[in-house]
Amino acid sequence: MIQSLESTWLDAVGHQGFEIRESDGGGPRDALVMPDIATCDECLREVLDPDDRRYRYPFINCTNCGPRFSIIESLPYDREHTSMRRFAMGADCHREYHDPRDRRFHAQPNACPVCGPRLSCWNACGELVAERADALYAAVAAIRDGRIVAVKGLGGFHLMVDAGPEVAIVRLRERKHREEKPLAVMFPDVFDVRGVCQVSAMEERLLTSPERPIVLLSRVNAFSGRIAGSVEPGSAWLGSMLPYTPLPHLLMREIGQPIVATSGNLSDEPICIDEHEALERLAGIADVFLVRDRPIVRHVDDSVARIVAGRELVLRRSRSFASLPVPTSIPLPPALAVGGQMKNAVAVAVGTNAIISQHIGDLGTAQSTQAFERAIRDLERLYEWSPECVVADLHPDYRSTMDSRSRGLPVLSVQHHHAHVLACMAENEIDGPVLGVSWDGTGYGRDGTVWGGEFLLADGAQFTRFACLRPLQLIGGERAVREPRRTALALWHGLTGSIDGLDNLPIARAFTTSELALLRRMLDRGVNVPMTTSTGRLFDGVAALTGLCTHVSFEGQAAMMLESAVDPGVDGAYLCRLVSPARFAFSGWETPTWVADWGPMVQSIIEAVRGGEAPGAIAARFHAALADLIVAVAGRASRPNVVLSGGCFQNKHLAEAAIERLRAVGFRPYWHQRVPPDDGGLALGQLAFVAHAARGGGLRQAEVDEDAGGLATRGTQVLVEGGT
Repeated sequence: MIQSLESTWLDAVGHQGFEIRESDGGGPRDALVMPDIATCDECLREVLDPDDRRYRYPFINCTNCGPRFSIIESLPYDREHTSMRRFAMGADCHREYHDPRDRRFHAQPNACPVCGPRLSCWNACGELVAERADALYAAVAAIRDGRIVAVKGLGGFHLMVDAGPEVAIVRLRERKHREEKPLAVMFPDVFDVRGVCQVSAMEERLLTSPERPIVLLSRVNAFSGRIAGSVEPGSAWLGSMLPYTPLPHLLMREIGQPIVATSGNLSDEPICIDEHEALERLAGIADVFLVRDRPIVRHVDDSVARIVAGRELVLRRSRSFASLPVPTSIPLPPALAVGGQMKNAVAVAVGTNAIISQHIGDLGTAQSTQAFERAIRDLERLYEWSPECVVADLHPDYRSTMDSRSRGLPVLSVQHHHAHVLACMAENEIDGPVLGVSWDGTGYGRDGTVWGGEFLLADGAQFTRFACLRPLQLIGGERAVREPRRTALALWHGLTGSIDGLDNLPIARAFTTSELALLRRMLDRGVNVPMTTSTGRLFDGVAALTGLCTHVSFEGQAAMMLESAVDPGVDGAYLCRLVSPARFAFSGWETPTWVADWGPMVQSIIEAVRGGEAPGAIAARFHAALADLIVAVAGRASRPNVVLSGGCFQNKHLAEAAIERLRAVGFRPYWHQRVPPDDGGLALGQLAFVAHAARGGGLRQAEVDEDAGGLATRGTQVLVEGGT
């Protein structure tokens, strides 16, 4: 993998020949594992050429494209170390493989219809329906008929269904238990994407890149019947993708219209990779199974990206990005970073490279925990590598944190928002000091409370909590996360000291009289109403106040709807006031220098709602207010480098507004590109923490300090599940 390129002229030394020798199996396992790459133009031309021997062969590849990370079992990357070892190359493939002049010279997955993997089509009971080309035609017929087809793809199963009929999408959602979360759509080509989305030159380049991620595109107001409205309910963005392997290329050419292509799993479970496992786990969801006999070694979901501030931003790092290292400017101690609880990915340190696993997901099920453990074993096996320490989140109850304690190794605990900032610093190859703006849903603070709207003065392994958002109450703990109406009520209570006077606000209609009475008692008695500085919850509350979203069925739904509602023609911002912490009595809080009071802004939003202002205008001013707040805090911190990280910076409007305003007044903003800003990037930040601590000669002291901080927070209030 070429990561940088320099050239110079050297004197000839007189060698008479050149050869690629067989791997001898010796030496350190530090070679890079290549990612899976989309079908190249040459292979696509061959698969569509009736005169080519690989015509319509769904597993065509060459040295320039094809499966890599999803099929490799161990290094070195030779055929016998991949899931292709069961397929002996025929004479023609053998000749190509050994010919230096051929495009398939040493292409490890090289195959053809005579000697390579084959397609089969099964019914829902696992009975054979068709094979080879007939299997593909049977799957096409099923999709055209509105049925759900489970297709064994590059790194796991997709559930595919016609994207047009509402009844088909509703059926998929009901069976998959995915009520409202957006579904990705696969298009035959870019021309079809332009028919339903706005596509800039940069977005087209990302769509057609060798990585071929799902790209979030701004959808047109109406899909003209081509895409059912229930594909992306409440969102201004459509997750759009193009075929990236020969099989979907052939499928899409036969179908000729957009299809939903979502992960083959139940919600919150890892994607299926084995056809027999899929028959069991997808029973009752898929009507037809299109499978192949080449095994998938590890699950690899589709990556998701969008264009933010003129460059790509990876939101989910998996297919085509997983296994690519993030180079660091200093050597990394041999450490295992286990990430967080949500959107988990793990990472290992190999030399100066951080090797980040594929997206694993939320560690809330037995299947996801198994996937987490497999990902760690994979990295250890691929690189024949053993960690000397484990780095985990400070939260004591994360599944990843509990796993770290079971490994019999020293454990370093890194505060959640500090890890976010360090991840962005590592990706951008900058050192401190910086002002880190770390905004997300929730993260465990060093004082045992729930953080989420943090401004950190970060310098390597050390940070100071410079500022934070004014805390608000989570009425019912975790239940407030699922019901933004409760956060709206908490904002009102924070302004007025009571929950009375809601009668002329839309949010009042979201509660029954008995519910309000119960919530009033909880607030009056301080029962199950933990405090949080979370910016994510502030998004929730504003979305509920404007009437956009009172309940959510997936994480980030309210914030997504608020972002989608933004009217780009509205200027101006509501006021956020910066005050000293002396204005507030926060018992037990790690005292920041400044507190950003959202009170004036929320008061203005309530007045705008009462005055009948459109939600789009309110949403626009809200985003602008948060960007102005970042600039205000940066002015007081006087750090030229400002780092933007955390899940809130997946929001295009927020990120671009902050970047533009910071640049306008002379700051240098940094944000993510190839590593997600949300918890998918935590593992990189955790490794960076170890590197900074080791470089300062304080690895042992950092371990002691962090452990002491963790012990000190035992028994304090944390975000817990609680009903009313």
